[in-house]
Amino acid sequence: MERKQGMKPEDLYELKTVADPQFSPNGEEVVYIETYIDKEKDDYVSNLFYMNLDEKKPIQWTFGQGKNSSPVWAPDGKQLAFVSSRDGKPQIYILSKNGGEARQITFSKNGATNPVWSPCGKKLAYSTKIKQDESVHDRPEKEKKDKDIKPLIVEKMKYKSDSGGFLDVELITQIAVVELERNQLEALTNKTYDCYLEAWSPDGKYISYTANAAEDTDFSFVSDLFLLELETKQSKNITAEIGSFSQSSWSPNSRYVAYVGSEREYENATQAKLWIYDVEKETKICLTEALDAPVGDFIVGDFLQGVVSPRVQWLNDSQSFYFQVTDHGNTMIYFGNISGEMYPALNDDEHVYGFSLNTKNDTAVACISSPTEPSDLYYVYLQTGKKEQLTAINKEFLATRALSSPEMIEFPGKDGWNVHGWIMKPVHFQEGKKYPTILEIHGGPHAMYGNTYFNEFQTLASEEYVVLYINPRGSHGYGQEFVNAVRGDYGGGDYEDLMAAMDFALRSFEYIDQDRLGVTGGSYGGFMTNWIVGHTDRFKAAVTQRSICNWISFYGVSDIGYYFTEWQILADLEEIDTLWKHSPLKYVKQVQTPLLILHSEQDYRCPIEQGEQLFIALKKNGKKTKFIRFPESNHELSRSGKPDFRVKRLEYIRDWFAEYIVPIA
Repeated sequence: MERKQGMKPEDLYELKTVADPQFSPNGEEVVYIETYIDKEKDDYVSNLFYMNLDEKKPIQWTFGQGKNSSPVWAPDGKQLAFVSSRDGKPQIYILSKNGGEARQITFSKNGATNPVWSPCGKKLAYSTKIKQDESVHDRPEKEKKDKDIKPLIVEKMKYKSDSGGFLDVELITQIAVVELERNQLEALTNKTYDCYLEAWSPDGKYISYTANAAEDTDFSFVSDLFLLELETKQSKNITAEIGSFSQSSWSPNSRYVAYVGSEREYENATQAKLWIYDVEKETKICLTEALDAPVGDFIVGDFLQGVVSPRVQWLNDSQSFYFQVTDHGNTMIYFGNISGEMYPALNDDEHVYGFSLNTKNDTAVACISSPTEPSDLYYVYLQTGKKEQLTAINKEFLATRALSSPEMIEFPGKDGWNVHGWIMKPVHFQEGKKYPTILEIHGGPHAMYGNTYFNEFQTLASEEYVVLYINPRGSHGYGQEFVNAVRGDYGGGDYEDLMAAMDFALRSFEYIDQDRLGVTGGSYGGFMTNWIVGHTDRFKAAVTQRSICNWISFYGVSDIGYYFTEWQILADLEEIDTLWKHSPLKYVKQVQTPLLILHSEQDYRCPIEQGEQLFIALKKNGKKTKFIRFPESNHELSRSGKPDFRVKRLEYIRDWFAEYIVPIA
């Protein structure tokens, strides 16, 4: 019998993702998004699918080669709104459950997103970007073939973003509403700052939205939650400019607003918490103060597409709810109530990256990934934890492939902390053989490796590598003290945790060849790869991806540089010696490891000049290196970049390790 092959880089084209499930109001149906890669177009295609939960047969509702997203059922369950980019800019459409063509509802000049139904089902609120001299009534203009090239005039420090490129600072996100019968449009906000639509109260009186109303947003990192009273058009700030909050959801009786965020006690290393605002008493309380784990999903991966973070979801009693929590390698569903009771309702070794609650009976449709099951929908009984699989979108393809199942490990790190992670054997592991090993390091640093599918890891395991991946200090999921411990100590305790992981693996697993070790990582993981090769020569090859090598220049060139550096390194340009001490570029003469540098031309998070500096310094000092630049790509290349480049990236990593580590034939 011919043995199955492991995953190859080009297999990325064969895999699909399900995301953003939405229960119908009657609790008998669900719609969701399915995404695949069109190899000919070299682009992602996403469509709406429908399932009757009695019949459990997926039915495709939208077609074509565009991107469809954000499905939302009307309150009567007879139709749903969704966003589609089928004609260029994203606009909102309505589709009847009984079939027929989707009807376009918005014709916004700069596109429309985030549809939210009114409780009566007669109106639809949405988000759109407009300039101060524009109206929500303005329609798209025909694109000019030969656009005028103009100088970019910059007056604000926040003038670019990795996902958005150079920002049009004149465009401001506002909230509008359309009355569907008469197709009447109305602007609900007309501010000089961005207003991000959240949710409509069930009694129809309020719309919640988030905004930063500070005059100087360059030095403000607030995201406040506002309640807009629709009758008076007056807005009330309920979070008082003390932190960053979002993801609001209303109890069915409209008395309570649940929301997620923090008062930023540890800047961006602060764990997100769950809060409740009592509209009647005008009081708020943090319900997860005693839960030393972040609310939300902080698992990092390289595969899933179209993931939408679910809000807190209420049961009909207006007292109880379900929400996401990240803890020790898992993202799970927790139960809670306004009295402060809470416990994990679904807590398996898996990544629950989305769910929609049936408010009547404590069941949910959940999107779940695990290391060997990339993406599927499950019907979940939250009171018992029982699960029933609804889709098998990758079953046919995966039947032709062999995957490696990781083993959980835990070992003592520096300062008495236990460090948690996984080790993945080669796909066709044989007892008695010794294998090369790759240490993988995640970005963030405030993210978390977890029990989810990771395409890069499976690709390396198919090439006969052991893959070691852990969550060093700075990672989410292990408590507030642990996640904060990396700040001001980059290259210190985090480096020691990673080296302790390698030492533990070598002591514990005889199949690892200590003379054939490699290391790679991206973003913060790229920084740490650069740091490692400047401080030890135990690795025979390394690949640094979208990395940081020089905190001094990073301060001014990254879209987040000036504040991220101060938050993480605890130093600014007045403390050049501190920035240089934590910069891998300082230690480039000590590098003995062949280093491949992968970087994207349009990476504004860790700009490509970081890769350029590193490459030139290595070459100047006679080190073995190669620099590969990906055009028309940003910081998200490995996760959502051009599919062809994602495949090539995996091939470059594979080939570099094969050249310098030489895996066993």
